[in-house]
Amino acid sequence: MSFVYAPPPDAPRIIHADHEILVVDKPSGLLSVPGRGPDKADCLIGRLRGAFPTVLLVHRLDLDTSGVMIFALTPHAQRHLSRQFEERRTKKAYVARVAGRLQPKTGRVDLPLIVDWPNRPRQKVDHDQGRPARTDWRVMRAGDDETRVRLFPMTGRSHQLRVHMAQIGHPILGDPLYATGWAADHPRLMLHAESLRVKHPESGVQLGYNAPVPF
Repeated sequence: MSFVYAPPPDAPRIIHADHEILVVDKPSGLLSVPGRGPDKADCLIGRLRGAFPTVLLVHRLDLDTSGVMIFALTPHAQRHLSRQFEERRTKKAYVARVAGRLQPKTGRVDLPLIVDWPNRPRQKVDHDQGRPARTDWRVMRAGDDETRVRLFPMTGRSHQLRVHMAQIGHPILGDPLYATGWAADHPRLMLHAESLRVKHPESGVQLGYNAPVPF
């Protein structure tokens, strides 16, 4: 069965806006930027452009991931924010529901990742050619069938959290790429970008933005 893009109709919620930056709560099921083909033209940055015509991309969230995204409204802000992401000076926290009981209460996944070319957009662990990728976790609530966990990506590789959780035997629920069986059978990917901390590109003051977890 081929993928059919059906983005949610609701407008993204604005968390913060000033003359330099725009912070929004991205819904699950909406592309961050346009995909290939006219059927994938509807996207978050396109929807924002009507009210914020100077909006510029800084980073992305996967189609199925919801939560905090920051955009620049000036070229200066885009350069400043992009540098913070590249130099890993931002602080990000995600909440996920994963299969099984994750133990211990805290831990780290340190597995290098590379694109799985024959199976794009899947990524895979590759100890020889993969790029370094590290994720810390802290269990919020654990049961026999699933665990609610807060994830802290120390790097920003594509699908990092999804691959890392699957690799340690606890795939994120609702993941169409890395979960199987009952774990994949959920209405959405249970992954949400809960908070983001950055330095404001004009004042240099560190600011934090949050979006409530919808699951």
